[in-house]
Amino acid sequence: MTEHKFREEKEVQKMEELLDLIEEAKEFIQYGKVANYIPALAKANKKDLSLAVFLPDGRHFEAGSTKTRFTLQSISKVITLALVLIDRGEDYVFERVGMEPTGDPFNSIAKLEVRSAGKPLNPMINAGALAVTSMIKGHSINNRFNRLLDFMKELTGNSALSYSKEVAISEYETAHLNRSLCYFMKEHGIITEDVELILDLYTRQCAIEINCVEMARIGLIFSLDGWDPISKVQIIPEKVAKICNTFMVTCGMYNASGEFAIKVGIPAKSGVSGGVMGAVPRRFGIGVYGPSLDDKGNSIAGIKLLELLAQRYNLSIF
Repeated sequence: MTEHKFREEKEVQKMEELLDLIEEAKEFIQYGKVANYIPALAKANKKDLSLAVFLPDGRHFEAGSTKTRFTLQSISKVITLALVLIDRGEDYVFERVGMEPTGDPFNSIAKLEVRSAGKPLNPMINAGALAVTSMIKGHSINNRFNRLLDFMKELTGNSALSYSKEVAISEYETAHLNRSLCYFMKEHGIITEDVELILDLYTRQCAIEINCVEMARIGLIFSLDGWDPISKVQIIPEKVAKICNTFMVTCGMYNASGEFAIKVGIPAKSGVSGGVMGAVPRRFGIGVYGPSLDDKGNSIAGIKLLELLAQRYNLSIF
């Protein structure tokens, strides 16, 4: 058997393994529901479930509806944090946003008032993410968003990357709690600019559209501490990537991060559109999409799929 033929057969075997895992995880879709508090997200197909794995040698394996595009939502938080740490440095960012996990829901306002005098506990909850978004450098909202989008294009290798105006508008028009978070932080000097401008930027950030393969490539870059093996460029400084990976472990899966660390045990970030980005250190990146969510806002079948993947390939970093 030729080396080329052997490699083809191994790749087919990997694809079949992924399909088997998807079929097993699909059983859990029925127990979740699609997010509807942002009306545009309610249009997603609840039955969708897909998985992509991106390797350092440029190969990727995919199974399911991997070409389906979905919005980043909270997955954008870790990418924006990386850009802002590059822009501003650690001291500036962490004077305004903390580093501690929280057991509260991602959109909770409680800790702002009772524990931190307006300073969000970490950049992965909504309050912290809004504060981080306000730190993106640029002379206008459009310029700041385009800088983030260009960063995303470099990470995915897709120069045509864009965002869903429909989702951005839908999210902006229903962002009443996020407005409250911003005004509370403005009262304490964490945010200093116009709240509506920040919300415009934040909702566009969350509405950037991606697919599983592109998300797995970003996960790969985080898994290699910011190095892109495809373009041979250190896109994210190593220290910044390590900080982002740490936040993904401690805070990346909302208030289910501890349970996820035990059951899966990799740096990961989820979003209420149903996406989950994973970074298996020094091994590969993972992209999962399944819009049926559990009560914490995580993809219910996607989490099960990652549990199965972690068990089969011994992925846990612990």
